[in-house]
Amino acid sequence: MTPRPASPDEAVILAAVRTPFGRRNGALRDMRPDELLAAVLRESLVRSGLPADRVGDVLAGCVSQAGEQGGNIARQAVLLAGLPAAVPAATINRMCGSSQYAVHAAAQAVACGDADFAIGCGVESMSRVPMFLDLTLGQRPFQGFDGLHPDLLARFPIPHQVESAERIAQSWRLSRRELDDYAIESHRRAHAARTAGLHTEILAMPGLGGGAGPAALAADEGIRAPVDEARVRGMAPVFRAPGDGRVTAANASQMSDGAAAVLVGRRAAAQALGLTPRARFLARVAAGSDPVMQLTGIIPATRLALERAGLSIRDLDWIEVNEAFASVALCFMREFAPDPDRCNPWGGAIAHGHPLGATGAGLMAKMLAGLRQRDGRFGLQVMCIGHGMATATVIERL
Repeated sequence: MTPRPASPDEAVILAAVRTPFGRRNGALRDMRPDELLAAVLRESLVRSGLPADRVGDVLAGCVSQAGEQGGNIARQAVLLAGLPAAVPAATINRMCGSSQYAVHAAAQAVACGDADFAIGCGVESMSRVPMFLDLTLGQRPFQGFDGLHPDLLARFPIPHQVESAERIAQSWRLSRRELDDYAIESHRRAHAARTAGLHTEILAMPGLGGGAGPAALAADEGIRAPVDEARVRGMAPVFRAPGDGRVTAANASQMSDGAAAVLVGRRAAAQALGLTPRARFLARVAAGSDPVMQLTGIIPATRLALERAGLSIRDLDWIEVNEAFASVALCFMREFAPDPDRCNPWGGAIAHGHPLGATGAGLMAKMLAGLRQRDGRFGLQVMCIGHGMATATVIERL
């Protein structure tokens, strides 16, 4: 099977950029989320060369839409970034897949002729806006989905995602040692990429050091090098009892702060302005899956995305599986048996963090930088989503 031929009306990626991902209560703790998002919006225009008044829409992913992330943060960031007031914006919540889906929506708007150019982006400050503040209303820390409608929970007893990750480890017979080994390797790969200066997609940001003084952040803050292997293997499970539980804070993604943006345009409109397309979309997928297992939607989403793209797993030069938990990435490896060197080559969210609403666009930017660095052609990005969903994207670098 071969990808479809190029079209002058297809959506192409013109620029993709992200901030470094900061640790929760770390270097970006003093920066408002609207400031983070405004920074990557401005930078996407700089990197693409697109005049700001040509942007037809801005679609931003954000999960905890409350406090500084409430009130349609996308529109606030557009105005804060200095874009014309005529540029509209909307904020989207598809949980962890929010900004990946925002990129999809931007591409769909372009491909169907609603806009010549649009930006899919996302933001999350898990330092300044506690996770799922919109659910808890600040009355308690988020501990699970027990506050959902009783009739819904009677039909689908949706657990905390940590419990779903535990069930995945059981179903795929993944040992605690395998999860920890994977986490250690994620940090090793992320450190190697950071040391080699490979992350051309990152926009350095002003931040704070440990003593609260100014300190620029130019790389992902959560990467540990060297990894304290004894500490990783000695950590207690998050919920289950020792000996029963396998999911720990060390083999799960880190809560983080960050923003990312992907600027998309109609191929013919971009070329008319002398802009350079960087990649095109071969497949855009959103899939539903079992709400109790929750995180296994990456499997049907990947199958559907590859079918739509006309590719096999062996055709891919770069695979970005969001490391919400090590068990999620490992079940993907078991199901598809990809080349391990092409799957999360620069590490993943276990090492660099997972600012919920920003991660999707951030991984897209990272994947495109990785394809360029490796002179690769095809890339797959896939993300698990709470309540049983997944998003998947296949791109072709141009």
